[in-house]
Amino acid sequence: MQITEHIASLSEEGRLLAAAAEQAGPGASVPTCPGWQIRHLLRHTGMVHRWAAAFITEGHTAYHPDGGEPDLDGAELLAWFREGHGHLVRSLEEAPFGLECWTFLPAPSPLAFWSRRQLNETTVHRVDAESALGGPLTPVTAPRAVDGIDELLTGFHARPRSRVRSEKPRTLRVRAVDTAATWTVRISEDPPQTVRDAGEGGAETVDCELSGTAEGLYLALWNRLPLTAVTLRGDRAVARLWTDNSAVTW
Repeated sequence: MQITEHIASLSEEGRLLAAAAEQAGPGASVPTCPGWQIRHLLRHTGMVHRWAAAFITEGHTAYHPDGGEPDLDGAELLAWFREGHGHLVRSLEEAPFGLECWTFLPAPSPLAFWSRRQLNETTVHRVDAESALGGPLTPVTAPRAVDGIDELLTGFHARPRSRVRSEKPRTLRVRAVDTAATWTVRISEDPPQTVRDAGEGGAETVDCELSGTAEGLYLALWNRLPLTAVTLRGDRAVARLWTDNSAVTW
């Protein structure tokens, strides 16, 4: 996906998140984030938006701490969230293509990194907000879902911080049936190593395969849908290694 597409989608995802949060109300439980209410979701995501925008607008070239979550609630909290989201979108739109600032995952450029990272951050939390309503979720297109799976598998879980580990080497295949995208994830005592294949993943035997639409896999791998939302073949314990240990925490 192009940077401009990421930013446009980020703008829409934030709008949808705020609309769902407003409809649900600040005290509504968020089923996809046990223990959270909508107020916690807005405070967290709004804080992340401001944190990211600071790197873009202030050009920090090393890690810079966030400003903390606000002691706001109700309409005031919702307005604060919308203001911060708008500021993030504008910051990305106005940033120079050669922006120099800190990042924490491989990317073609800092601008590409932050537009992609904040799009996926906001999309996942938009799903959280909509889950509080108990109705259908706004769809995620296949190209966006594939891009989000790439970030999760080859970015987040290639880092030393990944807790997806196994004393016995295991192999997990992730196959998006509505695209040509297939990923092979090798799990060991070291951080997972993921290779994206162009086709069906070749003839390599794997311990477990998760297949489904790109959207279904995206949400399941981010633990926003249960494993029953996709097709599982092989050793379920390998899939459980993922669901039990893959949560990305702040």
